[in-house]
Amino acid sequence: MDELKFNKIAAGVLCGGLLIMGGIKVAEVMLPHQNLAENAYPIEVPETTGATVEAEAPKGPEPIFALLAEANVSAGEKLAKKCTACHSFDEGGPAKVGPNLWNIVNASMARDGGFSYSGALAEKGGVWDYASLNGFLQKPKTWLSGTKMNFAGLKKPEDRANLIAWLRTLSGAPAALPTADEIAAETAGN
Repeated sequence: MDELKFNKIAAGVLCGGLLIMGGIKVAEVMLPHQNLAENAYPIEVPETTGATVEAEAPKGPEPIFALLAEANVSAGEKLAKKCTACHSFDEGGPAKVGPNLWNIVNASMARDGGFSYSGALAEKGGVWDYASLNGFLQKPKTWLSGTKMNFAGLKKPEDRANLIAWLRTLSGAPAALPTADEIAAETAGN
């Protein structure tokens, strides 16, 4: 081994560093730094005067009460096959990734004491009436921020009506269909 090998390597590294520093200085002379008078891509931010700007409330799901009376229960049962990976539908059936959905229409939210619901659903309270099911099935994460349900939702109101009509049949005493007054109120509300 050459006795000056270390010196040659160190000299190469030092020369390389000097060349880089010299190149940077030459680049600064040839292309001097200039401050721009204004941004190339201006971003306009509206100023608020202390008043908070309220976000537009998300539009709710389309009314389905009128569709429920004529819903296709067998089409709803076919749609529910997507749900069987996470839910069971038999009376007394076990909870899976999601709770059992037997007799869910007009049942209390977070009713199954043996299932670990999200904090958002447990705090919401209320019942799974037709309007709640419609909103939740349209897009669960929009209807209830913080829900654990990972489902994109059903965009078509007919699909939601068919599925809810099928869920309604999963009971010893199915919930009553919406009255004409409830249908008119839902239609007027949206």
